[in-house]
Amino acid sequence: HIFQMNMKKIFQILKKINDNGFKAYVVGGYVRDLYLNKRSMDVDICTNATPKQLKEIFGNLMLPKESYGSVTIRYKKIRFEVTTFRKDIKYEDNRRPIKIKYINDLKKDLLRRDFTINTLCIDKDGNLIDLLNAKGDIDNKIIKTVGNPRYRIKEDSLRILRAIRFASILDFDIDIKTKNYIYKYGYLLKGLSCSRRKEELNKIFSSTNKEKGIKLIIELSLDKYLGINNLDKAVLCDDIIGIWSQLDIIDDYPFTKVEKETIKNIRLMLQEGINSYTVYKYGLYVSTVVGSIKGISYRKINKIYRDLLIYSKKDIAINGMDICNALNKKPGNYLSEIINDIEKLIVTGKLMNNRDIILEYVSKRY
Repeated sequence: HIFQMNMKKIFQILKKINDNGFKAYVVGGYVRDLYLNKRSMDVDICTNATPKQLKEIFGNLMLPKESYGSVTIRYKKIRFEVTTFRKDIKYEDNRRPIKIKYINDLKKDLLRRDFTINTLCIDKDGNLIDLLNAKGDIDNKIIKTVGNPRYRIKEDSLRILRAIRFASILDFDIDIKTKNYIYKYGYLLKGLSCSRRKEELNKIFSSTNKEKGIKLIIELSLDKYLGINNLDKAVLCDDIIGIWSQLDIIDDYPFTKVEKETIKNIRLMLQEGINSYTVYKYGLYVSTVVGSIKGISYRKINKIYRDLLIYSKKDIAINGMDICNALNKKPGNYLSEIINDIEKLIVTGKLMNNRDIILEYVSKRY
């Protein structure tokens, strides 16, 4: 129902541009997924209206990418990327077009795009427009560059990872010529920012068909240019961070503080093994990720977690002052050592979490 409502709004926005004397089409991934009966909310529109003309039509527009002929339109709570027909004249760093020219020709605009499967269009009446045999390549499950792969891949090195991502997500094959040039120009990935690498790799790692993408990365020797070692040894679990935790990666990859902490804990738990104390120490999430890497079921991990006698130090039946009174001592650094000892004994089932029993243990031991 929501999908149908969004389709209605898409056709409304196309009609609005058309009614102002311009051409407009939905293009790319949204149309490809529609043709494949997949749902997608990533809506890209191309038009011969310039950003300034679009601003006149829609009023208050976000114009962060005006230099690239692209604007963001919010229409009835949906976000659309709208790009003016253009020709990329010059690229920089095998990545960004630094010089573009607005044009008035849909086919020429489509000829600058990455893969034929992303060149299908829909007009305001819902007609499917296929100028570059996109349907044929989608039907044959082939990922092929628009034009000569030699130039397409050299032009923008991100296309290497995008080809592998589409191969994974759609379960398509990369055509042999494109594949050969991906292998030949794999070294260009060294110039791609680690944030872009991570973004694409996350999409590959989260795909239900991740094994295909990872095999392609290894087969085409891209892992060394991505700054990743031992990808071939990683257990392909369902958690992205679980996969990253198993990889030997260069320091430039931008992980958040929380991601870094999680990766560190997963690695530690993989070394220490799964038992009641490590499940308590690292928590249920990290434990289930480690379980999936080690082939231990969620049910088993969850049972260990549910059977824990305490879940934090706050659950211990005595506190620091109780220990001070039992030992007739003033508070000091010694307390943390005793509490840590009690905590471990309770978690491992060697000491009952009972006030009198704990105090008796403290008196005897300390």
